Amino acid sequence: MQKHTSAAQRVMTWLATAACAVLVAGCASTGGSYPPAPAEASSNSYNYMVGPGDTLSISVWRNPELSAVVPVRPDGKVSAPLVDELVAQGKTSQQIARDVEKALSKFVRDPVVTVIVTNFVGSHGEQVRVVGAAARPQALPFRHKMTVMDVLIAAGGLTEFAAGNKATIVRAVEGNKRYSVRLDDLVKRGDISANVEMLPGDILIIPQGWF
Repeated sequence: MQKHTSAAQRVMTWLATAACAVLVAGCASTGGSYPPAPAEASSNSYNYMVGPGDTLSISVWRNPELSAVVPVRPDGKVSAPLVDELVAQGKTSQQIARDVEKALSKFVRDPVVTVIVTNFVGSHGEQVRVVGAAARPQALPFRHKMTVMDVLIAAGGLTEFAAGNKATIVRAVEGNKRYSVRLDDLVKRGDISANVEMLPGDILIIPQGWF
């Protein structure tokens, strides 16, 4: 009778262990209690907003002496020939061109200005951050149609002990709403359905696994 009881206990223990393993695997694959991140997030109407650290190429038609390549200072302003203390941060290149035209109209008749962003850093809201168990946690300039795979490539991938399927995206444009992402499925299993789009201001948080 005792042998039968011991065998039954071993079977129950094995079933309990298996159930726990299935439960843990299920939690890892779903990334916790947050809803999955939508596959598509960006829209075709996205316009890049200039920020500190960006470089602008300002071209004034028929006035090469007024053209210049200028950096956006930490205070978000730029200075160019005949243009002082112009606010560039938080504006598109087209908006900055119109502001430069307005400033130059005091000195030049009907100026035609083109502004091109030649080096991208972006303001805080135009960056994507990756923190936690990434090889190189960092802030990245957002690009239209940027995906979580793009972020992982730039960050050097996951560390050895990263809990990739428990990673989350904090989406600033949606009031810091959290979404789950399946980084292990994407990187280790090649599941392209886990390669979701990012939005400017997103924070990708990759937790450390316990085992």
